Amino acid sequence: MPNRLAQATSPYLLQHADNPVEWWLWETDAFEEARRRDVPVFLSVGYSACHWCHVMAHESFEDDDTAAYMNEHFVSVKVDREERPDIDAVYMEAVQAATGQGGWPMSVFMTPDGEPFYFGTYFPPEARHGMPSFRQVLEGVHNAWTNRRDEVGEVAGKITRDLAGRELSTGDAGTPTEETQALALLQLTRDIDPASGWFKGDTKFPPSMVIEFLLRHHARAGSVAALEMAEGLCGAMARSSLYDQVGGGFHRYVLTPRHGGPLVPHFEKMLYDNALLCRVYAHLWRATGSDFARRVALATADFMVRELRTAEGGFASALDADSDDGSGRHVEGAYYVWTPAQLREALGAEDAELAARCFGVTEEGTFEHGSSVLQLPVREGVFDAGRVESVRRRVLAQRAERPAPGRDDKVVAAWNGLAIAALAETGAYFDRPDLVEAAVGAADLLVRLHMDEHAGLRRTSKDGRAGASAGVLEDYADVAEGFLALASVTGEGVWLEFAGLLLGHVLTRFADPESGALYDTAADAEQLIRRPQDPTDNATPSGWSAAAGALLGYAAHTGSEVHRTAAERALGVVSALGPRVPRFIGWGLAVAEALLDGPREVAVVGPSFDDKAAKALHRTALLGTAPGAVVACGTPESGEFPLLADRSLVDGEPAAYVCRAFTCDAPTTDPESLRAALGG
Repeated sequence: MPNRLAQATSPYLLQHADNPVEWWLWETDAFEEARRRDVPVFLSVGYSACHWCHVMAHESFEDDDTAAYMNEHFVSVKVDREERPDIDAVYMEAVQAATGQGGWPMSVFMTPDGEPFYFGTYFPPEARHGMPSFRQVLEGVHNAWTNRRDEVGEVAGKITRDLAGRELSTGDAGTPTEETQALALLQLTRDIDPASGWFKGDTKFPPSMVIEFLLRHHARAGSVAALEMAEGLCGAMARSSLYDQVGGGFHRYVLTPRHGGPLVPHFEKMLYDNALLCRVYAHLWRATGSDFARRVALATADFMVRELRTAEGGFASALDADSDDGSGRHVEGAYYVWTPAQLREALGAEDAELAARCFGVTEEGTFEHGSSVLQLPVREGVFDAGRVESVRRRVLAQRAERPAPGRDDKVVAAWNGLAIAALAETGAYFDRPDLVEAAVGAADLLVRLHMDEHAGLRRTSKDGRAGASAGVLEDYADVAEGFLALASVTGEGVWLEFAGLLLGHVLTRFADPESGALYDTAADAEQLIRRPQDPTDNATPSGWSAAAGALLGYAAHTGSEVHRTAAERALGVVSALGPRVPRFIGWGLAVAEALLDGPREVAVVGPSFDDKAAKALHRTALLGTAPGAVVACGTPESGEFPLLADRSLVDGEPAAYVCRAFTCDAPTTDPESLRAALGG
């Protein structure tokens, strides 16, 4: 029987299309086949940029003997977690509950009814480090299925019942208050390591959503501690090997070496990390005027456009961690690391010495095999900025000659929504219309290819072909967030209209009308063993938090009480979780800051969008730091934005109107007065 992955749109699935394993897609026929043959289902979940997914594929799924055993005793199903986050969420919850940990590749054995009974992540080809070999696992599961079926059924039934009983409600927590936010900040101060600027822990992921909360809290409450923490985190990230010092953009995470020394990155580059961090550094610049933040924001935006934009105008999901090291071997980090000898070859002896001192390249190496990851260690002395920039450009050009990491060309709706918001705002702040145009191009692609005639979303596309997977809550919410940002920047009301259509789905298909709780999948989506529901922010804003933010922003634009009430009800979970685990509800806390601040509504009217005075007011409005403020810009007659209704010029001059909590300030024609009204 052939491998069925050849027609998939997911690059991750296509990577396994030539495996000797007879992979199935996640589809009803796969489970029917397992039922007909009376064998378990083996579910393998991963993603294209996952290093250990590639390792297990090479060691086990490309091995003929292992594949033959799998084909004889199992129906094997391969899933891209980025394409089907609902499947990933449900079974990862089971893995974490059973083993206390999770990760990818995720390996789950289940009944033909989809009920899981044995779990794991990566399994090596031979037993080592206390882990059984993958062949031992396969044989053990087959033996249990054949000889202890009743026991397997009991375990599967219990796990499924436990998962089904985990339904979440916001309860009676109420909307977040000043105290909620203050307690969250207090907990964050306990989690920070003041010496390094990072949060405590050996594995350090970029806390972009927490930083957004800190910046908004500073803007609203004037907290110096919140701003200092945000600056410390941003400085620590951008000086470390998490940040690509020559090419811009951020890696997935960094690890603290056991015996000390510089942080070591996991080298994959994800669109969502870079979109979120680009926006954070742009907002840090907006709050402080930091040239350092400006440079990082722009370099990250340029990285996304240069290396992730697809031919269709969307943004690809990721760059792999691994690449060819020049000898035909795929090695993690090979594209990014340097030895002193390689620097000398690229730059000559004198500039190589400068580069080594500036970027922390040592003879013994800070990574593997004598190589070093570039960083900005604290050094004595002052470097010539022009010379360092020249060195950086030459190192980047030399690196471009190396075999590049593979790219996952899959366009994910939610992550493109995050990129749209980041690029639109960064382009507006720094007078880079090309970045705004890139945001518009991605938004156009989502409308043309991902949205149907009812504004229903497809989760993914590739090469101009929409995937089969339906959009989940984060897709509707993050795309709506991106469209709202685009509306504020471009003054084009059509993006507000599209956001409203998407949020209509959130209200009718994802929200519980009784409790106000939100689900990750629509009511009419495929029914799994549990309807996934997770309000915590992890690598990206949860669909729950993102929806609350988009609903609140849309309500501020339109005055819709339905949308505002839905946002307030959804934010009850922030009241419950914010004071206890603020690092896992960062975007929810940021949205709560917008709620507590209003959010403010800004209408800028002028005789035309290109009028010089109107543009000055519009830019001032966009640069205001008031949390979650929405901006509408246009002519009094345009009718594209509800906020512009009945707003007129003042003595024939462009004017800005600022409203908050049903109260409006007097209109102003002066950018400085507007800046003061918006905390700019």
